[in-house]
Amino acid sequence: MKFEIIVNDIFDNIKLDDSLSPTSNKSVLGIINDFENGKWRYEKFQNFVWDNITETALSHGERKALLSDGAGSILAESAKKLRLVESVDAIGRGSEIAEIVLYGIMKNHYSALPIVPKIFYKQNTGDEAKGSDSVHIVIESEDSFSLWFGESKFYNNIENTRLDTIVASVKDSISLEKIKKENSIITNLSDINDYDQISDDLRIKIKASLSQGISIDKVKPILNIPILLLYECEQTKSGTDLTSEYKQSIIDYHQDRATQYFKKQIQKCTDVHLYDKINFHIILFPIADKNKIVDKFIQIAKAYRD
Repeated sequence: MKFEIIVNDIFDNIKLDDSLSPTSNKSVLGIINDFENGKWRYEKFQNFVWDNITETALSHGERKALLSDGAGSILAESAKKLRLVESVDAIGRGSEIAEIVLYGIMKNHYSALPIVPKIFYKQNTGDEAKGSDSVHIVIESEDSFSLWFGESKFYNNIENTRLDTIVASVKDSISLEKIKKENSIITNLSDINDYDQISDDLRIKIKASLSQGISIDKVKPILNIPILLLYECEQTKSGTDLTSEYKQSIIDYHQDRATQYFKKQIQKCTDVHLYDKINFHIILFPIADKNKIVDKFIQIAKAYRD
Protein backbone atom coordinates (compact mmCIF):
# COMPACT_ATOMS: atom_id res chain seq x y z
CA MET A 1 0.00 0.00 0.00
CA LYS A 2 1.40 3.39 -1.01
CA PHE A 3 -0.55 5.14 1.72
CA GLU A 4 -0.33 5.03 5.50
CA ILE A 5 -2.90 3.05 7.45
CA ILE A 6 -3.82 4.85 10.65
CA VAL A 7 -6.77 2.67 11.72
CA ASN A 8 -7.02 -1.07 11.17
CA ASP A 9 -9.19 -2.65 13.83
CA ILE A 10 -12.39 -4.46 14.59
CA PHE A 11 -15.25 -2.06 15.27
CA ASP A 12 -15.74 -3.37 18.82
CA ASN A 13 -12.36 -1.91 19.80
CA ILE A 14 -13.08 1.64 18.63
CA LYS A 15 -16.84 2.15 18.75
CA LEU A 16 -18.13 5.12 20.75
CA ASP A 17 -21.51 3.55 21.54
CA ASP A 18 -21.50 0.29 23.52
CA SER A 19 -25.23 -0.17 23.03
CA LEU A 20 -24.85 -1.05 19.34
CA SER A 21 -25.46 -4.65 18.32
CA PRO A 22 -24.52 -6.71 16.37
CA THR A 23 -20.99 -5.34 15.97
CA SER A 24 -18.72 -8.39 15.93
CA ASN A 25 -19.10 -8.58 12.13
CA LYS A 26 -17.70 -5.09 11.50
CA SER A 27 -14.25 -3.53 11.08
CA VAL A 28 -12.71 -0.13 10.32
CA LEU A 29 -9.82 0.82 8.04
CA GLY A 30 -8.48 4.38 7.97
CA ILE A 31 -6.03 5.45 5.24
CA ILE A 32 -4.22 8.75 4.64
CA ASN A 33 -2.01 10.24 1.97
CA ASP A 34 0.95 12.40 3.06
CA PHE A 35 2.28 15.87 2.31
CA GLU A 36 5.28 17.21 0.42
CA ASN A 37 6.66 20.73 0.40
CA GLY A 38 3.71 21.89 2.51
CA LYS A 39 1.03 20.46 0.20
CA TRP A 40 -1.12 17.33 0.07
CA ARG A 41 0.37 14.93 -2.50
CA TYR A 42 -2.10 15.05 -5.38
CA GLU A 43 0.30 13.43 -7.86
CA LYS A 44 0.87 10.44 -5.59
CA PHE A 45 -2.89 9.94 -5.32
CA GLN A 46 -3.39 10.24 -9.09
CA ASN A 47 -0.58 7.74 -9.68
CA PHE A 48 -2.33 5.26 -7.39
CA VAL A 49 -5.54 5.66 -9.39
CA TRP A 50 -3.83 5.10 -12.74
CA ASP A 51 -1.70 2.25 -11.38
CA ASN A 52 -4.92 0.40 -10.52
CA ILE A 53 -7.30 1.41 -13.29
CA THR A 54 -6.69 -1.56 -15.58
CA GLU A 55 -8.11 -4.19 -13.22
CA THR A 56 -11.49 -2.49 -13.06
CA ALA A 57 -11.69 -1.11 -16.62
CA LEU A 58 -10.36 -4.10 -18.59
CA SER A 59 -11.09 -7.80 -18.54
CA HIS A 60 -8.28 -10.23 -17.71
CA GLY A 61 -8.11 -11.21 -21.37
CA GLU A 62 -7.81 -7.60 -22.54
CA ARG A 63 -5.03 -6.89 -20.04
CA LYS A 64 -3.11 -9.96 -21.13
CA ALA A 65 -3.52 -9.17 -24.83
CA LEU A 66 -2.21 -5.61 -24.37
CA LEU A 67 0.84 -6.50 -22.26
CA SER A 68 3.14 -6.70 -25.25
CA ASP A 69 2.03 -3.22 -26.38
CA GLY A 70 3.27 -1.57 -23.19
CA ALA A 71 1.74 0.37 -20.32
CA GLY A 72 0.66 3.28 -22.53
CA SER A 73 -1.61 1.07 -24.63
CA ILE A 74 -3.14 -0.53 -21.54
CA LEU A 75 -3.90 2.86 -20.00
CA ALA A 76 -5.26 4.23 -23.28
CA GLU A 77 -7.63 1.29 -23.59
CA SER A 78 -8.65 1.68 -19.94
CA ALA A 79 -9.41 5.38 -20.48
CA LYS A 80 -11.78 4.50 -23.33
CA LYS A 81 -13.98 2.58 -20.86
CA LEU A 82 -14.53 5.57 -18.57
CA ARG A 83 -17.78 7.51 -18.54
CA LEU A 84 -16.09 10.76 -17.42
CA VAL A 85 -18.86 12.81 -15.83
CA GLU A 86 -17.61 16.35 -16.44
CA SER A 87 -20.39 18.60 -15.13
CA VAL A 88 -19.44 19.86 -11.66
CA ASP A 89 -23.11 19.65 -10.63
CA ALA A 90 -23.65 16.08 -11.83
CA ILE A 91 -24.51 13.34 -9.39
CA GLY A 92 -21.81 10.71 -9.36
CA ARG A 93 -18.98 12.95 -10.57
CA GLY A 94 -15.79 11.21 -9.55
CA SER A 95 -17.54 7.92 -8.78
CA GLU A 96 -15.21 5.96 -11.04
CA ILE A 97 -12.21 7.32 -9.13
CA ALA A 98 -13.67 5.87 -5.93
CA GLU A 99 -14.27 2.53 -7.67
CA ILE A 100 -10.66 2.40 -8.86
CA VAL A 101 -9.28 3.37 -5.44
CA LEU A 102 -11.36 0.59 -3.86
CA TYR A 103 -9.92 -1.91 -6.35
CA GLY A 104 -6.40 -0.75 -5.40
CA ILE A 105 -7.14 -1.11 -1.70
CA MET A 106 -8.68 -4.53 -2.21
CA LYS A 107 -5.60 -5.71 -4.10
CA ASN A 108 -2.95 -4.13 -1.87
CA HIS A 109 -4.51 -4.51 1.58
CA TYR A 110 -6.84 -7.50 1.35
CA SER A 111 -4.89 -9.50 -1.31
CA ALA A 112 -8.08 -9.81 -3.33
CA LEU A 113 -8.48 -10.97 -6.92
CA PRO A 114 -10.59 -8.67 -9.14
CA ILE A 115 -12.89 -11.35 -10.55
CA VAL A 116 -15.36 -8.90 -12.12
CA PRO A 117 -13.78 -5.74 -13.63
CA LYS A 118 -16.72 -3.46 -12.88
CA ILE A 119 -16.06 -0.48 -15.14
CA PHE A 120 -15.51 -2.97 -17.98
CA TYR A 121 -18.72 -4.79 -17.11
CA LYS A 122 -20.85 -1.65 -16.78
CA GLN A 123 -19.45 -0.20 -20.00
CA ASN A 124 -20.25 -3.40 -21.89
CA THR A 125 -23.75 -3.86 -20.48
CA GLY A 126 -24.91 -0.26 -20.07
CA ASP A 127 -25.62 -1.11 -16.43
CA GLU A 128 -24.26 1.95 -14.65
CA ALA A 129 -26.57 2.17 -11.69
CA LYS A 130 -27.11 -1.37 -10.46
CA GLY A 131 -24.93 -3.83 -8.61
CA SER A 132 -21.85 -3.51 -6.44
CA ASP A 133 -18.98 -1.19 -7.32
CA SER A 134 -16.42 -3.98 -6.97
CA VAL A 135 -16.49 -7.76 -6.93
CA HIS A 136 -13.52 -9.65 -5.56
CA ILE A 137 -12.57 -13.07 -4.25
CA VAL A 138 -10.02 -13.59 -1.48
CA ILE A 139 -8.40 -17.01 -1.31
CA GLU A 140 -8.44 -17.93 2.37
CA SER A 141 -6.79 -21.37 2.00
CA GLU A 142 -6.26 -24.08 -0.60
CA ASP A 143 -9.91 -25.05 -0.42
CA SER A 144 -11.73 -21.97 0.89
CA PHE A 145 -12.52 -18.44 -0.26
CA SER A 146 -14.42 -15.33 0.76
CA LEU A 147 -16.60 -13.15 -1.46
CA TRP A 148 -16.34 -9.34 -1.46
CA PHE A 149 -18.99 -6.99 -2.92
CA GLY A 150 -17.75 -3.43 -2.54
CA GLU A 151 -19.47 -0.06 -2.29
CA SER A 152 -17.53 3.13 -3.04
CA LYS A 153 -18.52 6.76 -2.60
CA PHE A 154 -16.70 10.04 -3.34
CA TYR A 155 -18.26 12.91 -1.40
CA ASN A 156 -17.53 16.51 -0.48
CA ASN A 157 -18.22 15.52 3.12
CA ILE A 158 -19.43 12.54 5.13
CA GLU A 159 -21.53 14.25 7.74
CA ASN A 160 -24.61 12.47 9.12
CA THR A 161 -26.95 13.53 6.34
CA ARG A 162 -24.75 11.67 3.83
CA LEU A 163 -24.74 8.42 5.77
CA ASP A 164 -28.39 7.51 5.13
CA THR A 165 -27.75 7.33 1.38
CA ILE A 166 -24.73 5.07 1.92
CA VAL A 167 -26.70 2.76 4.21
CA ALA A 168 -29.51 2.50 1.65
CA SER A 169 -27.01 1.60 -1.06
CA VAL A 170 -25.37 -1.06 1.11
CA LYS A 171 -28.73 -2.54 2.09
CA ASP A 172 -29.66 -2.79 -1.57
CA SER A 173 -26.37 -4.56 -2.34
CA ILE A 174 -27.10 -7.34 0.17
CA SER A 175 -30.63 -7.97 -1.05
CA LEU A 176 -31.44 -11.44 -2.35
CA GLU A 177 -31.78 -10.16 -5.91
CA LYS A 178 -28.45 -8.30 -5.94
CA ILE A 179 -26.41 -11.12 -4.39
CA LYS A 180 -27.83 -13.60 -6.91
CA LYS A 181 -27.06 -11.17 -9.73
CA GLU A 182 -23.43 -10.72 -8.71
CA ASN A 183 -22.98 -14.46 -8.23
CA SER A 184 -24.34 -15.04 -11.71
CA ILE A 185 -21.88 -12.52 -13.19
CA ILE A 186 -18.95 -14.22 -11.44
CA THR A 187 -19.83 -17.72 -12.58
CA ASN A 188 -20.57 -16.65 -16.17
CA LEU A 189 -17.57 -14.41 -16.85
CA SER A 190 -14.49 -16.17 -18.20
CA ASP A 191 -12.11 -14.16 -15.99
CA ILE A 192 -12.50 -16.61 -13.11
CA ASN A 193 -10.75 -19.21 -15.27
CA ASP A 194 -7.74 -16.99 -15.92
CA TYR A 195 -6.20 -16.69 -12.46
CA ASP A 196 -3.32 -19.04 -11.72
CA GLN A 197 -3.80 -18.32 -7.99
CA ILE A 198 -7.07 -20.26 -8.06
CA SER A 199 -6.55 -24.01 -8.23
CA ASP A 200 -8.79 -26.11 -10.46
CA ASP A 201 -10.44 -27.68 -7.42
CA LEU A 202 -11.13 -24.32 -5.78
CA ARG A 203 -12.43 -22.89 -9.06
CA ILE A 204 -14.94 -25.72 -9.26
CA LYS A 205 -15.91 -25.10 -5.62
CA ILE A 206 -16.38 -21.35 -6.22
CA LYS A 207 -18.66 -21.92 -9.19
CA ALA A 208 -20.63 -24.57 -7.32
CA SER A 209 -20.97 -22.40 -4.20
CA LEU A 210 -22.24 -19.42 -6.20
CA SER A 211 -24.51 -21.28 -8.61
CA GLN A 212 -28.09 -20.08 -8.84
CA GLY A 213 -29.39 -23.30 -7.29
CA ILE A 214 -27.55 -22.72 -4.01
CA SER A 215 -29.35 -20.90 -1.19
CA ILE A 216 -27.99 -17.40 -0.56
CA ASP A 217 -28.13 -18.30 3.15
CA LYS A 218 -25.04 -20.43 2.54
CA VAL A 219 -23.23 -17.56 0.83
CA LYS A 220 -23.77 -14.90 3.50
CA PRO A 221 -21.22 -16.29 6.02
CA ILE A 222 -18.44 -15.81 3.41
CA LEU A 223 -19.77 -12.47 2.17
CA ASN A 224 -17.83 -9.27 2.94
CA ILE A 225 -18.97 -5.73 2.14
CA PRO A 226 -16.10 -3.20 1.99
CA ILE A 227 -17.51 0.35 2.01
CA LEU A 228 -15.05 2.99 0.80
CA LEU A 229 -15.82 6.58 1.79
CA LEU A 230 -13.44 8.82 -0.13
CA TYR A 231 -14.19 12.29 1.17
CA GLU A 232 -13.05 15.90 1.06
CA CYS A 233 -11.59 16.90 4.43
CA GLU A 234 -10.99 20.46 5.63
CA GLN A 235 -8.13 19.39 7.93
CA THR A 236 -6.45 17.66 5.01
CA LYS A 237 -7.04 20.63 2.70
CA SER A 238 -5.49 23.09 5.16
CA GLY A 239 -2.75 20.70 6.35
CA THR A 240 0.91 21.13 5.47
CA ASP A 241 2.62 18.26 7.28
CA LEU A 242 1.90 14.74 8.49
CA THR A 243 2.09 15.66 12.16
CA SER A 244 1.01 13.46 15.06
CA GLU A 245 -1.72 16.03 15.80
CA TYR A 246 -3.07 15.76 12.26
CA LYS A 247 -3.04 11.96 12.39
CA GLN A 248 -4.83 11.88 15.75
CA SER A 249 -7.50 14.31 14.57
CA ILE A 250 -8.21 12.07 11.57
CA ILE A 251 -8.24 8.95 13.76
CA ASP A 252 -10.74 10.60 16.11
CA TYR A 253 -12.92 11.65 13.19
CA HIS A 254 -12.84 8.17 11.66
CA GLN A 255 -13.80 6.67 15.00
CA ASP A 256 -16.80 9.01 15.18
CA ARG A 257 -17.83 8.47 11.54
CA ALA A 258 -17.57 4.69 11.84
CA THR A 259 -19.74 4.76 14.95
CA GLN A 260 -22.38 6.96 13.34
CA TYR A 261 -22.36 4.97 10.11
CA PHE A 262 -22.72 1.56 11.75
CA LYS A 263 -25.39 2.93 14.10
CA LYS A 264 -27.48 3.89 11.07
CA GLN A 265 -26.70 0.64 9.27
CA ILE A 266 -27.81 -1.44 12.25
CA GLN A 267 -31.03 0.56 12.52
CA LYS A 268 -31.84 0.04 8.83
CA CYS A 269 -30.42 -3.38 8.00
CA THR A 270 -31.08 -5.77 10.89
CA ASP A 271 -34.25 -6.93 9.13
CA VAL A 272 -32.02 -8.47 6.42
CA HIS A 273 -31.97 -12.22 6.98
CA LEU A 274 -28.63 -13.37 8.48
CA TYR A 275 -27.40 -9.77 8.67
CA ASP A 276 -25.14 -10.73 11.58
CA LYS A 277 -23.35 -13.32 9.40
CA ILE A 278 -22.23 -10.79 6.75
CA ASN A 279 -18.94 -8.98 7.39
CA PHE A 280 -18.81 -5.20 6.88
CA HIS A 281 -15.63 -3.14 6.51
CA ILE A 282 -15.85 0.66 6.46
CA ILE A 283 -12.83 2.26 4.76
CA LEU A 284 -12.26 5.99 5.27
CA PHE A 285 -9.86 8.02 3.12
CA PRO A 286 -9.66 11.84 3.39
CA ILE A 287 -8.54 13.92 0.41
CA ALA A 288 -7.79 17.62 0.06
CA ASP A 289 -9.91 18.84 -2.88
CA LYS A 290 -12.40 16.70 -4.79
CA ASN A 291 -12.85 18.99 -7.79
CA LYS A 292 -9.09 19.30 -8.27
CA ILE A 293 -8.71 15.51 -8.25
CA VAL A 294 -11.61 14.89 -10.62
CA ASP A 295 -10.57 17.65 -13.04
CA LYS A 296 -7.02 16.27 -13.24
CA PHE A 297 -8.31 12.71 -13.67
CA ILE A 298 -10.50 13.79 -16.61
CA GLN A 299 -7.60 15.71 -18.14
CA ILE A 300 -5.31 12.66 -17.97
CA ALA A 301 -8.04 10.33 -19.28
CA LYS A 302 -8.65 12.59 -22.28
CA ALA A 303 -4.93 12.71 -23.01
CA TYR A 304 -4.75 8.90 -23.03
CA ARG A 305 -7.82 8.71 -25.26
CA ASP A 306 -6.25 11.09 -27.74
